[in-house]
Amino acid sequence: MIAIIDYGVGNLFSLVSSFKAIGVEAVVTDREEVIRAADKLILPGVGAFGDARRKLAETGMDKLVLQEAEAGKPIMGICLGMQLLFEKGYEYGVHDGLGLLKGEVVSMEGVVPADYKIPHIGWNGLIIKRENPLFRYIKDADHVYFVHSYYAKNCDDSLLATAEYGPELTAAVTKGNIYGCQFHPEKSGNVGLNILRGFADL
Repeated sequence: MIAIIDYGVGNLFSLVSSFKAIGVEAVVTDREEVIRAADKLILPGVGAFGDARRKLAETGMDKLVLQEAEAGKPIMGICLGMQLLFEKGYEYGVHDGLGLLKGEVVSMEGVVPADYKIPHIGWNGLIIKRENPLFRYIKDADHVYFVHSYYAKNCDDSLLATAEYGPELTAAVTKGNIYGCQFHPEKSGNVGLNILRGFADL
């Protein structure tokens, strides 16, 4: 069973529907005993880094995620959930992340060409940097759906895939039992379902 952590941030039920479509049991929960009993965890998130980090702390989910990560349980962050895995975020101030991955989350402003819209919204092909079981059912250049204004940098030791939006920006990361997708698998059609299938099969 996969537990989708409910800490007041994210479109969680579309994720449940996506897992159901591939025949995988997933539940949305804020109950510690359910999260500890789960085989794998999803950390979702939409909105601002600082607000989400505060909600994680207020609910105690930050400590729980860190404990489960230390225990070796596979954990995947999606969109803002991925960003929270890093050391710091620079959205409306400076905020500490969970520190499970090296790197920081910064604005695209001044990084992407001036005529590119921010937030980046749309479909982009993945540039897969190395083999990983998360991507066992997809291939290089498969398209996924992004909605974001910030991106992770200085994360070469966990970089799994990028996508071009002017320059190449971090699209997916992994280190050990920690995984992250900047894009939304649950909004990425069959490619996204196959990524979720890859996570479920870890």
